[in-house]
Amino acid sequence: MFKVDLNCDMGESFGTYRMGRDEEILNYVSSVNIACGFHAGDPSTMRKTVKLALEKNVGIGAHPGFQDLVGFGRREMSLTPKEISDLVLYQIGALSAFVKAEGGKLAHVKPHGALYNMAAKNAALSDAIAEAVYQVDPELILFGLAGSELINSGEKIGLHTASEVFSDRTYQQDGSLTPRKDADALITDPKLAVGQVLKMVLENKVKTAQGTDFIIQADTVCIHGDGEHAVEVAQFISAGLEQSGVKVSKISR
Repeated sequence: MFKVDLNCDMGESFGTYRMGRDEEILNYVSSVNIACGFHAGDPSTMRKTVKLALEKNVGIGAHPGFQDLVGFGRREMSLTPKEISDLVLYQIGALSAFVKAEGGKLAHVKPHGALYNMAAKNAALSDAIAEAVYQVDPELILFGLAGSELINSGEKIGLHTASEVFSDRTYQQDGSLTPRKDADALITDPKLAVGQVLKMVLENKVKTAQGTDFIIQADTVCIHGDGEHAVEVAQFISAGLEQSGVKVSKISR
């Protein structure tokens, strides 16, 4: 039987805003990546999201990003590898404390936004992230873009890695994501999103924006929780996987 992890970024709000939507999406995913207060989130939101995730028995991951609330962590910042390592350590530590306080265990780490995209191509930055994760806990799973430097860095240092693919983003010929500023970067039709996910999971291929097939490893599929119809999309993708004989299951070592 085919199986795949279905993950969603969560806790990317403040106070109680969007908590209801996050709670609904938790019914359809197997892992969550919780914002750690730098690109989004705050202590109370972090704790509430951790509690919800534990109640649903999904894998809990830290989602560290650049310290840029205004830009939602999607703007590139010029930091040294040492600075990158420190900001990742800081944020993993913060979320890990809430998970431990609620009786759970942190399962994985997935960088956010610009930090994620930069690390996908920059070996020095990806090494810094992988080292920080390893220093916190070598049992943590590192999520990274399939085929990226981040996956290479994780494997090199001895971490268990999960190659991530995206349900709602288009791909370029080199396997990179189409930049968000481009008009065709996002997939908004749920049927097209499901089709892309099934092709990646069942065939290990993705159709690029240029019309070619790119070979891709799909261990975990990302759906975004901040879209207008996020809950419906999550439900649609989960159902599509199940109907195709693919079990949605959180990643374990």
